[in-house]
Order: sequence, then structure tokens, then C-alpha cells
Amino acid sequence: MPLLPGVYKAVKKNGEVYYRSSVTFKSKHISLGSFPTESQANQAYLIASKILKGNESIEDYEDFLPLSFDKWVVLINLRDNGIYIKNPIYLKEHYFIYYINKKIFFKFDTDDLFYYANHKIMKRGNHLFVSDYGMQVNILSRYGIKNYAVAGRDYRFVNGDHTDFRYENIEIINHYHGVIKSVKKGKPVYTAKIHIKGDYIIGRYSTEIEAT
Repeated sequence: MPLLPGVYKAVKKNGEVYYRSSVTFKSKHISLGSFPTESQANQAYLIASKILKGNESIEDYEDFLPLSFDKWVVLINLRDNGIYIKNPIYLKEHYFIYYINKKIFFKFDTDDLFYYANHKIMKRGNHLFVSDYGMQVNILSRYGIKNYAVAGRDYRFVNGDHTDFRYENIEIINHYHGVIKSVKKGKPVYTAKIHIKGDYIIGRYSTEIEAT
């Protein structure tokens, strides 16, 4: 008996049957994922086909759908921009948006498109990182910001939007470990600290280099 449209039967090593789904758009074959039932796989195919022919937006996604949110974004970007990217990225004119989910997303410069098209961003608490050569790499490291840096003290988002990771929006305040910048009487002051069972001030200086 033939399978439903867009569905392919597969078998795991233990003999368990599952179903894969895929859709083709402008000669591009796109996998939609694996599903426990033929019906779910077919539903994913039908939704994907509707997206590619329709005008659904990213905000229209619902959690109960069999199609994953990542695939939803991928398909809408392909439909609107004509470019297939395997990660949940939507291209804008001079930047792109990377979606963690429907409510959490970040802006990046197009210079970073190749990197994030091939590196999936993961979120743990307030930390954003990718897996690179088997290691968890904080995305702030691409700006020269250290793991121990504190937002507002060591770096800041120029426009106040902490989801905007475009290079022009990232300002590094303190370039060096143990050095904190402040302003007194309109002039910058660099305080050098060391942590040994507590914070100890080494001194205050007029330049970062002196403080280091």
C-alpha cells in the first residue's frame, strides 16, 4: 500500500519503524524530520507545502504543530528570500535574525551569516553559545569579550537592545581582565583589581594600559 504524500518509511537498528518527511521546493529537497506515525509525517509535509505556497509568518507558528519551529523558519526564509539555510535564520536587507524560538531571537550582521548558518546557537540561562570543534563557545567571544565579562560593566549594547548583536551595537568598555572603567569629574578612571578570597584594589590609573 503506497504511503501518504511526502512520507518515507524507515527502520531503526532495533527494528522499530518510523517515518521521515520531506518536501521539494525549486529543485531543493528539504528534510522535515522524523515522526512516529505516517499521519504526523504527512501533516508536516502538508504544512510545509502550505508555507511554501502561502503567506504564513514566523509569528503564526503554534507549538502543537508536528513541524518543528526551526523548520518553520527555514521554510519561510526560503520562500521569501530564495535561500536555503539549515538553521532558523531569517534574512533582512542588511542583517539577519536568528530565532531560538518564536519569542526569543537575535540580530546579527550579514558578515556572520556563514558562521551561524553552520553553527547552531544554544541558550542556557542568559548564556548563548555554539558547539565549535566539540567545545562550547560563548558567542560574545566573536567580539573579543571574555566569558567573565559583565554586561554594563565590561561591555554594553549601544542602543540598549541586548538582543542586537550587530557589531556597531557592541561597545567594549573594559578590554582587560581585572580592569574596570569608571568616570570621575568627566574623566575616565581605570581601577585595577585582583581577586584573592575577595576583591582587592591595586590602584587607579588614567589609562587601561597602566591599569593592566
